[in-house]
Amino acid sequence: MAEEKAKGKMKEAAGTITDDESKKAEGQAQQSKAGAAEEAAQKERTRQEQAKAKEAEKERDSKERKDKGLLGDVGDTLKGR
Repeated sequence: MAEEKAKGKMKEAAGTITDDESKKAEGQAQQSKAGAAEEAAQKERTRQEQAKAKEAEKERDSKERKDKGLLGDVGDTLKGR
């Protein structure tokens, strides 16, 4: 992705040097496309990390409920004596 952005910058620079507006515009478009792809990839990485965090939280909560349940049973039997 960074490679595509660099290629776009080179095209834009070549267009500027040669006064070729279409080459310059092509380079700018290539940079924009690469930037959008980078942003989409980052959003996907963020989504995946959020899903992992949510799953870890569920596992933690489940373990806490299980642990409390085991301790709760012990406490209840001691109160009845």
